[in-house]
Amino acid sequence: MSISAAGPDPGEGPALDPLDSGGLDASQALELLRSGELEITGRLVDASNATLLCEIRLDCAVADVVDVEAGAGAGAGADPGGDGAGRVTSARCVYKPVRGERALWDFPDGTLAARELAAYEISEAMDPGIVPPTVMRPGPFGEGMVQLWIDVDTTVDLVELTRSDDPRLRRIALFDAVINNSDRKGGHLLPAPSGRVYGIDHGVTFHTDDKLRTLLWTWRGERLTARECAVLRGLSESLGGDLGERLTPLLTTAELAALQARVERLLARRRFPMPSADWPAIPWPPF
Repeated sequence: MSISAAGPDPGEGPALDPLDSGGLDASQALELLRSGELEITGRLVDASNATLLCEIRLDCAVADVVDVEAGAGAGAGADPGGDGAGRVTSARCVYKPVRGERALWDFPDGTLAARELAAYEISEAMDPGIVPPTVMRPGPFGEGMVQLWIDVDTTVDLVELTRSDDPRLRRIALFDAVINNSDRKGGHLLPAPSGRVYGIDHGVTFHTDDKLRTLLWTWRGERLTARECAVLRGLSESLGGDLGERLTPLLTTAELAALQARVERLLARRRFPMPSADWPAIPWPPF
């Protein structure tokens, strides 16, 4: 099948399209994820770590922040009747408890959920909308990462998409270079009904060693655009301010220093990275 038409230009439009999220915008989604009640409805059995599908609900009587704007219409999370008429009160999400993380030889135990949240923070600082709304919070099996479920356009051929020079993937490729993503498989890209492409599964990121493994090598060695350089300069400044403070509980001092160094190296070279000769360039399996 062919690749669907592209959505908004990278970096333009809202961070979350309600068409992809059951009617939620980004601020509504974050409030729901932080404050809602989680009910486990299933498990994604192909995932390496415990990955639980949940319904998350929030009493609309105490959640004015998740009101749907008049005329927005009811999505998967809307309650069109009763006292909560026109208010988003529920949505689907993914919950990854820390206690369900598989031990890895090259990443400290119990740190993958925090890395997922750190990736979301970087996404929001660089190019909002790459990573779905994500929080850390308690759940039925303890502290874990909770991320909004994104509906997927199943007509998109992921193999064809990952081999293209689609600008929606270029922005993700730059993001992956920043976070040192060692697991950008095809299944970790979500082409959504709005035409956006989201990235998920960022637990094995932010290592101090060069571990970039990705299917998105289309732009290897290409010069960065003026806009991409501006994004990186803004990110560099943010890392020295509020963003750095938010990342401090999530990453080690060495990992934060390596993150800053990667950003500065990208700015100095003004090019996308090349595959490393010291580390496999493609994740396995790729899909």
